[in-house]
Amino acid sequence: MASTQPTIQLDEDLTPPVLDPSKPWYSAIKPGVFIPAVVIIVGFILFSVLAPTTAAEVLAAIRSSVIEYVGWYYALLVTAFVVFAVWMGASHFGDIKLAHEDESDEKPEFGMGAWLAMLFAAGMGIGLVFWGVAEPLNYFADTDNYNIINAPTGDPAGAAEASLVQSFLHWGLHPWAIYVIVGLAVAYSVHVKRRPISLRWTLEPLSSIKKLKGWRGNVVDVIAVVGTLFGVATSLGFGVMQIASGLEIVEITDETSPLALVYLLLIGIITLIATASVVSGVGKGIKWLSNINMGMALALLLFVFVSGASLYFVRQYIEGIGAYLSSFLTLSFNTAATTGPAGVDWQGAWTAFYWGWWISWAPFVGVFIARISKGRTVREFVLGVLLVPALFSLLWFTVLGGGALKVEIEQGGLIIDGGVDTEGVLFSFLQTFPGGTIVAGLTILLIAMFFITSSDSGSLVIDMLASGGMVEPPTWSRVMWSLIEGAAAAALLLAGLATLAREAGVGLFQLTSADVAALNLDPADSGSALSALQDMAITIAFPFSIIMILMCVALVKEFHRQRSLTLRAERRLRRQELTQEVAETLVEDGLVVTTPGDGRARFAWRRKK
Repeated sequence: MASTQPTIQLDEDLTPPVLDPSKPWYSAIKPGVFIPAVVIIVGFILFSVLAPTTAAEVLAAIRSSVIEYVGWYYALLVTAFVVFAVWMGASHFGDIKLAHEDESDEKPEFGMGAWLAMLFAAGMGIGLVFWGVAEPLNYFADTDNYNIINAPTGDPAGAAEASLVQSFLHWGLHPWAIYVIVGLAVAYSVHVKRRPISLRWTLEPLSSIKKLKGWRGNVVDVIAVVGTLFGVATSLGFGVMQIASGLEIVEITDETSPLALVYLLLIGIITLIATASVVSGVGKGIKWLSNINMGMALALLLFVFVSGASLYFVRQYIEGIGAYLSSFLTLSFNTAATTGPAGVDWQGAWTAFYWGWWISWAPFVGVFIARISKGRTVREFVLGVLLVPALFSLLWFTVLGGGALKVEIEQGGLIIDGGVDTEGVLFSFLQTFPGGTIVAGLTILLIAMFFITSSDSGSLVIDMLASGGMVEPPTWSRVMWSLIEGAAAAALLLAGLATLAREAGVGLFQLTSADVAALNLDPADSGSALSALQDMAITIAFPFSIIMILMCVALVKEFHRQRSLTLRAERRLRRQELTQEVAETLVEDGLVVTTPGDGRARFAWRRKK
């Protein structure tokens, strides 16, 4: 049977650019994207370094406005993305194949097992390690302070499950639905229409190629580059804070060490290692480190699972998924409308922050998922991207977060004076197991390696976007983006520390972890060490969220067009087959005869005997 895949017209000017060593070094960049993005990012970094307190105040003011006026928008939009993603997979659009018509009969580029393994790896990162224990414990500690997570007062077991389910909300279907939108739009653009890896071409159904080649397309890619860089920088900031806390717990540093110097030293060392990974090449760098990361992360999960209450984890995983699904709509649409200013601040520090963080990461993760999904149907894409990483994330939180909650309820010691040491509680939890100190040391190494791979992979995606879709951009630009990511992480951390130093009454480079502990802040406080990282994630996500809405509209329009063309091709093919079948039947019955010589068919007007 002939192919019914509609023909996609290609534009020779839209073929992905290729690095030409004979041309000047600056020919590898797309000026309309590269220059504005660098100016915005470097400008913010200089502003944060020269006036860290003012930078923190500006970010906090923007964040407050976003949460107050459009916090409901984030809640509604991200939940709508979940519905949209499910619809894409469950509807007749799910039959569309993410491959050009010339390759429509070929098998997917990666087998199902390898593809699911790579999606599994995409769900790993600094975020899971940083928040796996800290997030549920923070909710558990705040049970009586905010009427948000519907945790029953006076019922520790019920409060623990509610705390775990709230974490499931932030790490379950919602973030991966965000990645489905961007990944699907990029995959269709790259694999079906053979456009360069650039987010501007995801909006081609809504605009002309000529306009997208101009300033409109540049704006889309600039927003994607800036959002991705600060999204990655936010994660790097979390990693550095946790490494610093771990070094203090294993007594390499102490509570009198200046935090700013420790953070800057760590960022400098790890960024240099990440830069070396960039120079070594993708094959030797990212892939090698990613495989080690996955192995170490799974080893950590298995260590806690085997050393802890294994049967409890299995029961809690199943029970937690049920509780998550049963409260899905209530939690998804919770905007803290009746909880007062404190509840709104809590919502901003947690749910709105997460939605902003995931949206800022969407170009990075979306491009990665798109690149490995060639040949998959839309239905396979949605099911794989939504379910596999989400189920693993829920397992991670059940084992680490659920294990920490169980330890706190039965033994105590993880929540001190009503608060949680967000950066260091993972190490405190690990030390409750035999050999926990050694595992804590290895976990510090794991976090550092996640920092390296995030910086390495992030700089590659950013470089592709800033070069107009070049699959193998030059080394110099990838090194530059890697260094800028480290600088942005340092700038955000300095902005957060400057606020703390002012509240503690000490200089920025005199602030210690003992000074921070004396302030007794939690992540929901606008002056916490995490605040600048959270503020940036919430702020930078807003413009890209608008682009994501346009992506959804463009996908529906393009899929409707392709579906219509496919149906017309199928009907035409069926008519041809039916005509051929009827003609053959008439000839066999002697009702039609073919005249020798001209091959023309004529009715045989004779009566059958």
